[in-house]
This record gives sequence, C-alpha cells and structure tokens, in this order.
Amino acid sequence: MYRPVIARLSLRATAVAATGLMAAAGAQAQSSVQLYGLIDLSVGQFQTAGSAKVKRLDSGNMSTSYFGFKGTEDLGSGLKAGFTLESFLLADSGGAGRVPGVDAFWARNANVSLSGGFGMLRLGRMGPPMFVSSLLFNAYGDSFGYSPTIRQYYNFPHGGTQSNNAPLVGDSGWNNAIGYTTPRLGGLTANLMVAAGEGAATARGPNIGANLLYFAGPLGLTLAWQKVEAQGTLGRGISAFPGFSSQDALQFGASYDLKFAKFFVQYGSIDTKATRKVETKNLNLSASVPMGSGAILAAYGSSKSTTAGVAGKPESEMVTLGYNHKLSKRTELYALYMSDKYTGKSSGTTLAAGVRHTF
Repeated sequence: MYRPVIARLSLRATAVAATGLMAAAGAQAQSSVQLYGLIDLSVGQFQTAGSAKVKRLDSGNMSTSYFGFKGTEDLGSGLKAGFTLESFLLADSGGAGRVPGVDAFWARNANVSLSGGFGMLRLGRMGPPMFVSSLLFNAYGDSFGYSPTIRQYYNFPHGGTQSNNAPLVGDSGWNNAIGYTTPRLGGLTANLMVAAGEGAATARGPNIGANLLYFAGPLGLTLAWQKVEAQGTLGRGISAFPGFSSQDALQFGASYDLKFAKFFVQYGSIDTKATRKVETKNLNLSASVPMGSGAILAAYGSSKSTTAGVAGKPESEMVTLGYNHKLSKRTELYALYMSDKYTGKSSGTTLAAGVRHTF
C-alpha cells in the first residue's frame, strides 16, 4: 500500500578500525528511509441525504490525502526492523488531519515493526484488520467521500448522533495497538490486533480485531471480526449509545476478476450492546470495468439498523458511478455521480471531479 518514492537514503555501515570487535564480526547493516504520500482534491456539488447542496473544493474524498516516512534496517539472518510515520493532510486548506482540529499529527500511522520468517510484529497506531478488509474488497477502496462501504461502516453519512445512524465505533485507526501478521501460506495471510484501553474514560476494555485474507489467481476472500470496547482517536459513535458496553462486528468479503470486469461483494453485521441494543446489517456490491486508460467504477450500498424498543428500521442506501482515468502511474483524473438516500430524509446528489497524485 505504500506509494512511489521520491527520496531514498541508503547507508551501509562497515567495520571501523577503532572497534576491533565489530571489525572481527564483519558486521554490515543496511538501512533505508523513504518519503511518500498522496494528494487528492475534488470540486463539485456535494449533498448528503437531508442536507442542502454545497459547491466546494474538498481534500481527500477519493483517497485521504497524507504524507509519510518509513524506514527499514536489515538486522541480518532475515530479520528487519522498521518504522512508519504518516500524517493526514487537508490539501484544500494546508491543515493537518482528516477534518480540522480533530486528528493528532501522526494519526494515519505511527508504529515500529520487527519482521522475519515468523511474520511481522508492529507496535503503535495503525489501521485495524476490519478496515483493511473493507478497503480491499470494494471498487472505491478507502474513499471516505465516495465509497458506500467506507461511508456506511466508518463515517456518519447523514450527520447527527442518533444511535440508529452510527456505524462502527473505534474508528479506522487504533491507538496503543499491537499487531501481528502471519507469513503468507499459499494465498492465505492472517492479521491479529489488540489495542489497550489504558483506563481511558471512554474505554470499557481493549479493542480486539482479526482478519483472514486469501488471494489466488482471480479470486479474493476475506473474513474480518472485531470487538471494540475502547473509543480511540476520532472514535465514531460511542457518545451516540447511552450506556455503551461493547460492539461486535463481522464482515465477509469476496472479489473475482473476470478480466473484462472485477466484481466485489461485502456483507457485514454490527451489534452494539448499550442501554438499547442496536443491530446493523450492511450489504455492499461494486465493480471495476477497465476502459481505455482507466476504469468505470460502480458501487451500491445498503445499511439497515434496528434499535431495541424503537419502531422502524432506518436504511441508508447509496449508489456511486464514476470513471477513473490514468494520466500516468502516479496521476489520475476522475469524475463521478453519487446518490444518497436515508429513511425520512430528502435524497442527496453529488456531482464531482478531481485529481489524485501519488509521490
């Protein structure tokens, strides 16, 4: 998932004559540090269900704008140490974060790692396994602005704080986390993550998440699960659930590439234990159809919630149709239409075009 590199520093440490022990060992270490990132800006008419139309220029709707540094050190015998530091960027205003005044500076990733034949172990802030599965198995990836999957799982697509309008809690990044990734076995890998609550006022315990990822030929499969008891930075939804105790979420995803089109399906359930229990069911279907130097992207999402003791099942329904055109390996243009419907609200229509550049 890392972006093309424009800066790379390679250092090789050799034996120093003054240190006979190191010279005797003939130790050599290789290190690298990389700068990379992405800037995404779109302009158009934006409208969610129940809101007014607004003409504006936005940062990070197709992919969240960010920049970062990562580095590795070869420790020998197949063992490597590494670090990742990434900050969200509001390219339309020059600010930091996904929204003004909320995220910490290194909110996208801030962790160290150790990897080898055993897999990879990471400590710090990072994205939980369910978020990884969510973005890999929909045609719009990690688009917080245009992907029905991401909006219906990780965003408040229709504003407000009513419990039947809140998606996953815990956000798309977990603080104080320990993550482990297994070596790839055939086409199968597994990820496990635990994030400590550390006695925070919004924590009832730790967060735990895991997923399985399988890729072989044209087929992709995933199964992801998480249990959230700690809110975390920019945690979504806990304040919307009076008496919040915990939330369990399960998601299945599949993809199949037929060359003329790649199809995706996701189905998930979110069960929130609180004063009033809330159950949410999500179904997301999408496709990417190659055309010219780009692809037509189509996505549909439905999210239905049931709140114990409350009549009705409010439903969020979204459709996004767009075209993504590659000018080069690093620069893309896109244009899209999005329809947004929600029970009891007027429909919303978004028409936007933008540019996404990686470096």
